[in-house]
Amino acid sequence: MTADRTALVQQAFRLEYLTLAWMVVEATVAIGSGLAARSITLLAFGIDSLIELASAVVLIWRLTVELRHGEAFAEHAEHTASRIGGALLLALSLYVVIAAAWSLWTGRGQEFSWPGLLVAIVAIPIMWVLSRRKLRLADALGSRALRTDAVEGIACGWLSFVVVVGLFVQLALGAWWVDAVTSLALVWLLVREGREAWEGEDDDD
Repeated sequence: MTADRTALVQQAFRLEYLTLAWMVVEATVAIGSGLAARSITLLAFGIDSLIELASAVVLIWRLTVELRHGEAFAEHAEHTASRIGGALLLALSLYVVIAAAWSLWTGRGQEFSWPGLLVAIVAIPIMWVLSRRKLRLADALGSRALRTDAVEGIACGWLSFVVVVGLFVQLALGAWWVDAVTSLALVWLLVREGREAWEGEDDDD
């Protein structure tokens, strides 16, 4: 492995460790506030944080394989990491659809949550910066697994935005159905990227 590629892999390591640290905070606050407020969007946000944690661990494993054994030995790890990331994205999309449908069927909405709102607001710029840097590194390394991880970060950032919008609309209008409807806004992205990662498709961009 060349010195330039080693430096890129080390940069990816740093981004994944930063992701781990933030996701511990994000998952704890989002899930706790989601349970307290009975919010599908906040719970989906928190579960997405756990998925991000799992994805970061998988990426650290994949990068470790490359550092220890070289690029050629990392191909199997790359494929495995990409499929795991795709499966996690598809699992999250399924949860969102089922939870939203249940909320609309039962007519039960969320309660307003200040902790959930604050963590979602802070998450938006953090996930934007991390995801942009991961995408650049994914292109440089030719790593679908790292791109999938970056897309999960993008999804997390958009889900943060959805949480913020949903909570503000719910606070202003008291509309019980807002949480369920806004939680569905990201399903198309999760399914598309999850399928591509699972199948190992190349980017057309």
